[in-house]
Amino acid sequence: MKLVKYLDGYSKAGNYGGRIRSDCEVILEKSMSGGIQIQLTSKVKTMYGPSIEQLAEEVVRHFGFEHLHITIHDAGALPFVISARIEAAIRQLIETRVEYLPQERDEKVESTAKDKFRFSRLYLPGNTPSLMLNAGVHKPNGLILDLEDAVAVERKPEARILVRNALRVLDFFGAEKMVRINQVPLGLCDLEFVVPHGVQLILVPKCESAEQIKQVNQKILEIRENDSDQGDIWLMPIVESALGIVKAFEIASAASNVVALAIGLEDYTADMGCRRTVEGSESFYARSVVVNACKAAGIQAIDSVFSDVGDHVGLAATVKRSKAMGYDGMGCIHPRQIEIIHKSFAPEPDEIRRAQEVVMAFEDATQRGLGVVSLGTKMIDPPVVKRAERTVRLATELNLISSNWRNENE
Repeated sequence: MKLVKYLDGYSKAGNYGGRIRSDCEVILEKSMSGGIQIQLTSKVKTMYGPSIEQLAEEVVRHFGFEHLHITIHDAGALPFVISARIEAAIRQLIETRVEYLPQERDEKVESTAKDKFRFSRLYLPGNTPSLMLNAGVHKPNGLILDLEDAVAVERKPEARILVRNALRVLDFFGAEKMVRINQVPLGLCDLEFVVPHGVQLILVPKCESAEQIKQVNQKILEIRENDSDQGDIWLMPIVESALGIVKAFEIASAASNVVALAIGLEDYTADMGCRRTVEGSESFYARSVVVNACKAAGIQAIDSVFSDVGDHVGLAATVKRSKAMGYDGMGCIHPRQIEIIHKSFAPEPDEIRRAQEVVMAFEDATQRGLGVVSLGTKMIDPPVVKRAERTVRLATELNLISSNWRNENE
């Protein structure tokens, strides 16, 4: 039996009431006798009541409780949510490093490619399970379980547990598994709940120095010290202040696992004391600095979110400007933005055609042993070839051209 140290006699975690769905509220009250007593309120109690009660008892006994009164107000929560809420309430009662871990999905979580296309990344509040469950069906390039701005300060401890469980059991439908931790140093505590459980990319918000990236990586190394099956965990710092912009290249080049640098314009404009506009003239300098820092460091540049989810025309225009500046993707806060972002970042037909011509000219010159590559009357430099190869690869992945395009163009 585990040693139980009581901190208080009453605790509560989770959400219930109003329009809450796919969640539950758990209330724990300690007792010295009577065993495990469970009071369940649920619309599906007739069908699933016994399994919910069995899970609740299993979780509390896992933490060493023999006597406890449990009240559960269920609003259609899945088992990984129920167990997370119970564990969060238990951690308010006792000091423990024990975890109750739900069974992982069968497929092994592999590291994603460093140069994976990251046109879109969809933010999901880390303490709202209903928004997580099927978010992957919208096909963003990445899904961000957000522990920072989307979670109230007093709810962060329970959000960490829910995000941990979600990483283990949810189907991300091929989207990159991302978590935005809190600003360092608070965010270092978040890492213990996500690093061992399949996260592929960690966003580091309000980053203002390379030292913060080093602290994150040092914590990751400490957590994974005894992990013999280690894949890469990528980092995407977010610069959101005047100081962050000044330090952009320092941050972008801080570590080999930094694959992208993002800009957060809501916080940046607040720090500058100006209003964010659709035209973006107030942030043009900052966005240019970020793109230049990323290109110099050889990583991806990721633009800020577009906050008006109803303005599809404005979003498309913003993406076009972003692409023209050299950005490789942007954040989104609603699934309806994903398709517009993908279409607007995708190469145009004339871009694809020109890129194919450059690649074929380069391959022809290489086969003939020529040291100089030309297309018509223009010389082709290596950076031009590299950009063309990327455009062709992207067009192929997006099914804009076939993988057999060389033969088709001969």
